[in-house]
Amino acid sequence: MTDPRPVIAAVRDGRGLDGPGAALIAQGLANGSISDAQAGAFAMAVLVKGIGVPGRVALTRAMRDSGHVLHWDLPGPVVDKHSTGGIGDAVSLVLAPLLGARGMFVPMISGRGLGHTGGTLDKLEAIPGCRVDQPEDDFRRITRTVGCAIVAASRDFAPADRRLYAIRDESATVESIDLITASILSKKLAAGLQALVLDVKAGSGAFLRKAESSQRLAQALVETANGAGCATSALITDMDQPLARSAGNALEIAESIRVLRGEPGALRDLTLALASEVLRLVGQGDGGLADLLDSGAAAEVFARMVAAQGGPADLLDRPDAHLTPAPVIRPVPTPEGPVAQIDVTALGHAVVALGGGRVRAGEGIDPRVGLSMLAKLGEEVGPGRPLALVHAADDTAAEVAIAAVTAAYRLGEGTEPGPLVRERIAS
Repeated sequence: MTDPRPVIAAVRDGRGLDGPGAALIAQGLANGSISDAQAGAFAMAVLVKGIGVPGRVALTRAMRDSGHVLHWDLPGPVVDKHSTGGIGDAVSLVLAPLLGARGMFVPMISGRGLGHTGGTLDKLEAIPGCRVDQPEDDFRRITRTVGCAIVAASRDFAPADRRLYAIRDESATVESIDLITASILSKKLAAGLQALVLDVKAGSGAFLRKAESSQRLAQALVETANGAGCATSALITDMDQPLARSAGNALEIAESIRVLRGEPGALRDLTLALASEVLRLVGQGDGGLADLLDSGAAAEVFARMVAAQGGPADLLDRPDAHLTPAPVIRPVPTPEGPVAQIDVTALGHAVVALGGGRVRAGEGIDPRVGLSMLAKLGEEVGPGRPLALVHAADDTAAEVAIAAVTAAYRLGEGTEPGPLVRERIAS
């Protein structure tokens, strides 16, 4: 069968999507034999009718197999994690070397920031010389010898998704859970993983703010990945406040280094929770993970990864010498009182407005700028404790950011922060 119209009609009429139909759609998207009109009709049919778990598994596998799929022969499990994105979410920078120090192999194919959330690749590029566009041979070598590598996706990975992603934006079908699931997993599973842990955010800074929406996505991702042959579980985690104390590329690198050297806080706690999930998925106990942070073993793996990807060999010893500070650093003054509510998305937009993120793909960013010392829910602020420090390129940008951060916080009594991990979904 080479005509996609019967496949589109089957989805439109609620008859689902089978393996051959999914393969036809994915290959047609990748090689251009399916028109934009047909791709848009397929996306709309999936949005309106859904394709269920079998259809999601078939589409994920077909989109994965539309391009290059990695295969590994390594003396340990090949694992990864994916986050739906948040503010101060630098988990990948700590988790990958932590798992590497535990004997795992983490070939992490990551992304750039878009919208109000930051991107792991942008953070790494705040390190002078660090290259995220690695040829496959180098990607494999670094993963094998160091234990982890964090790189950009090659255009050879899941080309069907690249085309469908653009079609979804143009056809108003971005919110389809089925298509979101296939998009995320097709790229991750192309890395040849044995296990995958998912960090699905919920709250004011999340892509899906409502708990029920995050739960639906987490369930769909877990069912689909397991159905496609990759052991997977998900944690639904809190994004009603920034995860780390910093938001901004160089600032998050600096905080990640501190956590890798044993600094306590929510970033450490969530990293350990996700690492424990990975070990559970591959049948290992989770003892000793905290020791790998406190002893500096995970930090050593991070240092080796950065150097292998072109960054400075002494980053951990001299971070201030390599992470250029912003020329203007200003506190965000506030009246006295406890923090009752945070519009976390607004904080993300403040970082973007400073130049630390992008509105459109391909725009340049300033790695120096962002926010640090972010106040958390329930904490007392006042004249001696600002809401945050603004790191800006100039005084005008700093003033705009100060106003945005001030508007993002509400002070008042009686608010207790929720649990960092709201729910675990394993099947």
